Amino acid sequence: MLLRIRAEYLEMPGLSLTLAQAQRLWNLPCAHCCCGFLEELAATGFLRKTPEGAFVRLHSDSPRAV
Repeated sequence: MLLRIRAEYLEMPGLSLTLAQAQRLWNLPCAHCCCGFLEELAATGFLRKTPEGAFVRLHSDSPRAV
């Protein structure tokens, strides 16, 4: 699932998803599952969480996560 999520963010550079949106997009059974995947990608530096709670791809020219 992590590879699929990474691929979606790479394919759509401007993708910005809340937990609920990500859960629906990837048809995950619960927000908790989705949160784990997104948080893991944020911990590795691939994604960042915005102050509004959306997950976006971390680019080399964007500020670090909150």
